[in-house]
Amino acid sequence: MNSNELRKHFLDFFESKGHRIVPSSSLLPTDPSVLFTTAGMQQFSPYLAGEKDVVSDFGNRHLASCQKCFRTDDIEEVGDDTHHTFFEMLGNWSIGQDESGYFKEGAIDYALEFLESIGLDKSRMHITVFGGNDIIPKDEEAIDIWKKRGINSIKECGFKDNFWGPVAETGPCGPCSEIHYDRGESFGCGRSDCGPNCDYCKRYVEIWNLVFMQYFKNKAGEYELLNQTNIDTGIGFERLLSILQGKNSAYETDLFSDVISKIGKGDKVACRIIADHIRGIVFLVDAGVIPSNTGQGYILRRLIRRTIRYGKMIELQGDFWVPLIKLTIEKYKDVYKEIERKETYEIVKKEAEKFSLTLDRGLKIINSIKGDISGKEAFDIYQSYGFPLEMIKEELSKKNIKLNEDEFYDELKKHQELSRAGAEKKFGGGSNPYLHTATHLLHSALRKVLGESVRQMGSDINDERLRFDFSFERKLTPEEIKAVEDLVNLKIKEGLVLKKEVMPLSEALSSGALSFFKERYPEEVSVWTIYDKDSGEIFSKEICGGEHIDNVSKLESFKIIKEESSSRGVRRIKAICQGKYTI
Repeated sequence: MNSNELRKHFLDFFESKGHRIVPSSSLLPTDPSVLFTTAGMQQFSPYLAGEKDVVSDFGNRHLASCQKCFRTDDIEEVGDDTHHTFFEMLGNWSIGQDESGYFKEGAIDYALEFLESIGLDKSRMHITVFGGNDIIPKDEEAIDIWKKRGINSIKECGFKDNFWGPVAETGPCGPCSEIHYDRGESFGCGRSDCGPNCDYCKRYVEIWNLVFMQYFKNKAGEYELLNQTNIDTGIGFERLLSILQGKNSAYETDLFSDVISKIGKGDKVACRIIADHIRGIVFLVDAGVIPSNTGQGYILRRLIRRTIRYGKMIELQGDFWVPLIKLTIEKYKDVYKEIERKETYEIVKKEAEKFSLTLDRGLKIINSIKGDISGKEAFDIYQSYGFPLEMIKEELSKKNIKLNEDEFYDELKKHQELSRAGAEKKFGGGSNPYLHTATHLLHSALRKVLGESVRQMGSDINDERLRFDFSFERKLTPEEIKAVEDLVNLKIKEGLVLKKEVMPLSEALSSGALSFFKERYPEEVSVWTIYDKDSGEIFSKEICGGEHIDNVSKLESFKIIKEESSSRGVRRIKAICQGKYTI
C-alpha cells in the first residue's frame, strides 16, 4: 500500500462508519500562542471544550481528517529515523457522548478494525494504558475492553506516558490508550524489560493514541468529571506508512524515495535533511509564509539555508533544489492541489542566492586563517555566516588548525543569555533540592562517559522532572544514554553524601570546583561536593547557589526520559527520579 492509498483508505473507512470527513486546516493556526498547527485536534479545540456546537457547524459529532502539521522543536534532529518538520496526522473524533456518540469501546473497536483492514497482525499489537495515581484511578474500563477484544499484552503506565492534556493550564483531559506494534526481535535491544516505551530500541512502535477526554482540570489544579466526554485520536501517518511498507524509516517509503534517489549521492543524513526540508519549504510557502528574521518566516528561512548548506556539503551543484521541489509537488498535488505554486521556486531561488554569497564569504574567511583561532573568532563565523561548529571544525581540520572549543561555548552561552533576556530562570538551579542534586550527578556522569569537554549550558527544574543542557555535537547513542543512567543510579545506590563549603571564589576555583558561569558568581561562593563518606572519593564538585539534599540515596532511582537537541552544539536531557517528592 502506497502513501496515497493509505491516506484514502483511512478516510474512506471512517466515512463508511458515519464520520464527516473534514479537510485539513491551514498550517498557520488561528491561535496566536502557537507558531504552527501541530496536531489534528487543534481545529476542533472549541468543540472538544464544549464552547461551540459541533453538530451545528459540521452536521455530525463524528469527524475524521488528515491534518497537515509542522513542528519546529526538533529541527536539529531531522535526518534520523523518526524526526520530520512537516508531517501528516490521521485522526478520528467523537465529540459529546449521546445516543449517537461513542466513547472508549467504540474508539477501540474502530482502531482494531482499521488496523486489521490494512493487514496489521493483532497478535503483534501491545497496549499501554493509564495505571492510575493518588488523584485519578486506573483506567480499568479500557483494560477490560482490550482484554475482551483478545489483547492481553497491556502495560500500565504513569501520568507522563498515558494521560493527555490539558493543552493549557486548564481544560479537557483524560487517560489514553496507545497502540504499539512489535516490529520483531531484530529491532530489539535484548533487555529483559524491553517493551512498549523502551528507551533503548525501536522494536515497539507507537502507531495510534486514543485519548479518552473524561476530565476537566480546573484553576485549582483539581480534576473534575466532564459533562461532555470526547474521543480524540491521532496516528502519525509517516510512522504507520513505514510499518506497512516494511521500512525502518519514513525516509525509505514512497513519500521520500523519489527525492532521495534524485539527490543520488552523499551522506545519508544529509540526503534525508534535504528531502525533509524541501517538503517543509513547499508546504510553508503554500501556507503563505515568506522568509524573514522572525516567527514563521524565520523557520522557512532556516529550512532554505539548511538545505543549501547541506547541499554544498555533499557537493550538489547549481540550483539542485529545483527538481527536488518538482518531485515533492508531484507526490502531493493530487491530495493538496493548491501546493503547485510558481512562487515556491522564486522564493527559494532568491533566498538561496543570498545565502550562497554568505556561505562563500564564510569559507573565504576560514581559508584565510593561518594559525589556531580563538573560540570567539569561531563563534563570529558561526553567528555571521550560519556555519555549524562541526562544519567549522571540518574546514579547519583540512588545514590542521586547532580550535579552542571551550571559548566557543563561552561565547555561545553569552549569546543565549542575551537572546533570552528576562528569562534568567532558564539557568537557575530550580527550587527542588532533590532534582537539583540529581543535575550534579548527571553532569558528572556525562563528563565521565562523554569526556571532560562536556559543559553545562543551562538547566530547568520543576517538581516532576529536571532538564539539563550541555555542550555536545551529536545525538547520544542508546549505549551512551544507558551508561550515563547506570552511573547515576550506581552512585544513588552507593549512598554518596553531600557537603557545602562557603569560600572565596578564587579559592573555589583553585580547589577544582567546576564553574561555567564565572561572570555571575559573587566574590564568596558555595561549593557543593558529592563524595563517598567511607573512601573520601569525590564524584562531583561544583560551585552552586542552590539547595540540595544530604544523601543521594533519597533519589531512589534515576531515569533519562528524553535526549534531544536544544540548539546547535547543545544537547538537552530530561530526566526523572523516583523519590517521594514526585507526583
